Amino acid sequence: MTFELHFCNIGLMVIPITKAIFPVAGLGTRFLPATKASPKEMLPLVDKPLIQYVVEEAIASGIEEIIIVTGRGKRAIEDHFDISYELEDILRQKGNGKLLAEVQKISNMLDICYVRQKEPYGLGHAILCARNLVKKEPFAVLLGDDVIDADIPALKQMLEIYHTYNAPVVAIQEVDRSQVSYYGIIKANLVGERVYRVSDMVEKPPVEEAPSNLAIIGRYLLTPDIMELLGKTRPGAGKEIQLTDALRELTKIRPVYAYQFHGTRYDAGDKFGFLKATVEFALKNKEFGKDFRQYLKTLKL
Repeated sequence: MTFELHFCNIGLMVIPITKAIFPVAGLGTRFLPATKASPKEMLPLVDKPLIQYVVEEAIASGIEEIIIVTGRGKRAIEDHFDISYELEDILRQKGNGKLLAEVQKISNMLDICYVRQKEPYGLGHAILCARNLVKKEPFAVLLGDDVIDADIPALKQMLEIYHTYNAPVVAIQEVDRSQVSYYGIIKANLVGERVYRVSDMVEKPPVEEAPSNLAIIGRYLLTPDIMELLGKTRPGAGKEIQLTDALRELTKIRPVYAYQFHGTRYDAGDKFGFLKATVEFALKNKEFGKDFRQYLKTLKL
């Protein structure tokens, strides 16, 4: 093993995280047939596509460069964050400055580059596809259908933990015991306020084998040595290269921490989670939230 060369710990220089990987090559089968020809990440949550909420979280947390790992049928994501000359020209001619500013804001957010995951070999493989772009730097990973509503962006909260411990950090939340088989689950000891030192983790365990009910959700801060481990990871659950399996090996080499963030997480890649997010984000909307609340009160539930 040669990982010692990459090892960072408290007392050593903390390398800032400025790059983030967005793996969006998944098939979105939980939303079929809506996602047959359109990416699930582009499903509209009130007035913005899901992925835009997560990109905005990354920007608000200080991320400067985003790497989007795409796949077949994901062209709409690239188009959304690109300049649309025709649309901008039409809005300009109509004198609709407000909408023009909104459209231009999207394409001017920050630098985005794209890499293709040609086959759906899992989250770990998707991250590995971006290896040449992150190089030897630490990086963030954000899942584009995990939307987190928080006063302080969830990723920004995690970055504070990363800077404190100078080590990889995964986001976690408590889930009902009956739901543990849908997540990566950690075994860990509490070492600070909402901070855990991870000793082990397992991907989608049976309920009776889960080491806890602390589930890993779609935010990660990772060090570059994870790439070497991913390259050696054999396909696991679902015959995919699981990031959880590589993280499990990483805990044997360096400290890995988990953080139970402040905020509400919506699994918007799930139909029920998407509906909950839609209702709650609509209620908070400054333009029509009040009217929507009054409308809901008229329904005979």
